[in-house]
Amino acid sequence: MNKVTIIGLGVMGATLARVLLKKDYQVTVWNRSIEKAEPLIKDGAILAASVGAAIGASEVSIICVSDYRASFTILETKEVKQALIGRVLIQLSTGSPQQARENESWAQNHNVEYLDGAIAASPLQMGNSEATIFTSGSLKAYQQSEHILKCLAGNVPFLGEQVSAASSTDLAFLSYLFGSYLGFFHAARILESDGLRIDDFGSMIAHVSPVIGEVIKFESEVIQTETFDNPQSSINMCMTTVALFMAQAQEAEINNEFPMFAHGLFKRALDAGYGNQELGALIKVLR
Repeated sequence: MNKVTIIGLGVMGATLARVLLKKDYQVTVWNRSIEKAEPLIKDGAILAASVGAAIGASEVSIICVSDYRASFTILETKEVKQALIGRVLIQLSTGSPQQARENESWAQNHNVEYLDGAIAASPLQMGNSEATIFTSGSLKAYQQSEHILKCLAGNVPFLGEQVSAASSTDLAFLSYLFGSYLGFFHAARILESDGLRIDDFGSMIAHVSPVIGEVIKFESEVIQTETFDNPQSSINMCMTTVALFMAQAQEAEINNEFPMFAHGLFKRALDAGYGNQELGALIKVLR
């Protein structure tokens, strides 16, 4: 139960191995480049001579390489497929929901218990309570590897046996994050145009993040239940703010791509007659 194999020793893969070594697991590793394994061997990891030997050393194997395509080049050999029979394979490489489905189909055809995972944390956060790994797929695989995964991250939700759930949830999280990045970078230009400090604003955002989270939670419930009437923040009201973004960008002569994008979505919502509905009704435009 305290054995685990790590395939792929990039920055994240090596971090996973190091965290598990510190938790007193017997960690077998494999990587195309042996040099990357040397620091881990000094810390107690066992270097396998081949991928098949690495998988054969543990009931649970984690593969963490650049993407799913790269993982297939490693796994699609007779030796590896034979070694995986009846064992647990956890995929922590980067991939799409459709690729997760294809991986599951491949695993089922080769009698492998497959768990798809997505890491929502940086290497520096791994092993800590703030790290998250989304998982989905085989419930049996999750139950057999839960103790390992919870050493790697404080939050390891199992999102069900729909194998694409982890990848979709991770992409949804990243979509929210990247959207926030774009909004923040435009905010930085607003502040710069008036000679204000960006780092002070960043600190303020960190302080009010719980409030922002509650707003997002509210809009998620509105969209899920399709209750767009009786708005707290109507599209008409919010369009006033978007118009201010446009005006300020023009007045300060700063980049206006973010306001233009938002203005286009809001205008389409107004033209469709959603002005008196809750802000979440913008989802109708995206649909």
